[in-house]
Amino acid sequence: MLRPFPLCSNMRSRQYFAGLRLGFTLIEMVIVMAVIGMLLTLAVPRYFVALDNGKIKVQQQNLATMRDALDKFFGDQGHYPESLDELVQKRYLRSVPVDPLTESPNWIVIAPLDPALSGVYDVQSAAKTNGSKNETAAAN
Repeated sequence: MLRPFPLCSNMRSRQYFAGLRLGFTLIEMVIVMAVIGMLLTLAVPRYFVALDNGKIKVQQQNLATMRDALDKFFGDQGHYPESLDELVQKRYLRSVPVDPLTESPNWIVIAPLDPALSGVYDVQSAAKTNGSKNETAAAN
């Protein structure tokens, strides 16, 4: 009858396992850290670019939502609202959207071109433009 061989049951197997080196050498750890560093130098900049692009898309959607609410308000009331809060009070918006670039609900209010009309005709982002994609988001 065969008996199962227990791990390290005799001197010979103990010597075998004692001769194995466990762990990593310093050079192996340095190489692994260098490879991880190289991968991070590729991934991190792309992450921040994607994050900025996402904020710009959210900003464009918020501007489109507010402009749609302004148009509906004008169509229903016959005049433009005096402030963005009036859109919330009359339930055209649930709340004034937050500008993801400034992280605040502050927007630049544009008056109508017609001097006979008053109120909020259009909105733009309050974020400072630096000649990048933010200018296109504010202009849309």
